Amino acid sequence: MRPTSLAEALDHLSAANQNAAVPVILAGGTDFYPVRVGRAVDDDILDLTGITDLRGISETAEGWRIGATTTWSDLIAADLPPLFDALRSAARAIGGVQIQNAATVAGNLCNASPAADSVPPLLAMRARVEISAAGNRRDVGLGDFITGNRRTVLKPGELVSAILVPKPKKDAHSIFLKLGAREYLVISIAMVAVVVEVENNVISAASVAVGACSAVAQRLPYLEAELIGRRFNVALANRVERSHFEGLSPIDDIRASGAYRREAAEILVRRALTTLTKQKGN
Repeated sequence: MRPTSLAEALDHLSAANQNAAVPVILAGGTDFYPVRVGRAVDDDILDLTGITDLRGISETAEGWRIGATTTWSDLIAADLPPLFDALRSAARAIGGVQIQNAATVAGNLCNASPAADSVPPLLAMRARVEISAAGNRRDVGLGDFITGNRRTVLKPGELVSAILVPKPKKDAHSIFLKLGAREYLVISIAMVAVVVEVENNVISAASVAVGACSAVAQRLPYLEAELIGRRFNVALANRVERSHFEGLSPIDDIRASGAYRREAAEILVRRALTTLTKQKGN
């Protein structure tokens, strides 16, 4: 089914849920089709790409609303402030241009891969996920939305309708760095996103998120607290300590060992802070 309105999609989901026949929700399909290569697609599919109201980025007094079917190419091309620099960098790292033209922001979150490139930037941006169902709408913090490897809080009859990004209180800067076996078209070994708010060259708020080093991307609250109140200059990298990364639980797999991932995350955070301050001439 390919509905043309959100209400139609939610009604279909509600009816399917009552019949215990919940369909697969499809947005870009860039994760859906590859895992089904070599066999017929016989799933009941609810294709959201015909719902024009779910695509696009709008700004309000409170922040930005990113529609669920907004593609990564849409986001790359959008006129957005430096707060979005990290997310835009992550968007450019998600596959090639063909993938970016089809893959969606909400799809990347709902797929809930530990190596999903968009999660650390959105987590550092304090994004919330808007969840819709027939007759109901709620939103949850991204840190609560993804609960594990390929797991989210979505219930039968629900779908993600938007991602909500709050406006920072002060001038915000952000950066995303990713480590892989090559520069492009690669699954992350480790990745980090940093967002800092600065006033009078002093950090008033900080968010640091690490991905691919746990089942779910995580912020580093002790490091964030250490950065607040510090001068926004290259000395920030010296505030990074190994103890700040103790909450991570990286695994050993074909791409890297857990120990390598943990060390890589620490190096990437230091590098991100140094690069961000140098970009601003500090």
